[in-house]
Amino acid sequence: MVLPGFLTSDASTLVLRRFLRRRGYRVHGWGLGLNRGDVYRLLPLLVERTRALAAAEGSPLRLVGWSLGGTLAREAAREATEAVAQVVTLGSPVVGGPKYTLAARYYERVVGLDLDAVEEEVSAMTAEPVGVPITAIYSRRDQVVSWQACLDRRDPDVEHVEVDASHFGLGLDPEVLAVVARQLAKGCAS
Repeated sequence: MVLPGFLTSDASTLVLRRFLRRRGYRVHGWGLGLNRGDVYRLLPLLVERTRALAAAEGSPLRLVGWSLGGTLAREAAREATEAVAQVVTLGSPVVGGPKYTLAARYYERVVGLDLDAVEEEVSAMTAEPVGVPITAIYSRRDQVVSWQACLDRRDPDVEHVEVDASHFGLGLDPEVLAVVARQLAKGCAS
């Protein structure tokens, strides 16, 4: 299942999903409409969808999430470890929540979040490993999410892979697509 980033929908992951389909994967969009960034509302829906799809497929899923979609993928895997075999994130902020993203002002001013409190909550939540293998793909050229916020140094099951792409190119760039395919193939072999 491929999860879109903040303020995007399944349409934004079409290239990535087609690429994976051509490599023989059974691919699903997340099917939850526009990702408006309401993690507290979206996460239970995503966990339910993940469990249902895993049951329908007869095996745990591999979740690929772009930006906030990757953060949601990690947390869905944490909640439904039995339904997730692997997670691949693309430019996903796993440290500090939205504080280290261009969306910080939106979350602070429009949503009314205390970003320091959210950072503490995220830090407490990520103190424990997710429980499945994770590949965190990041780029130092990312100008939407601080690349340092994409690095999870606490979880021993996280492999970090640096690429050279913009944030909006992460789901389209041939180098990144090749890394995603390679990492998913590694997950299938284990």
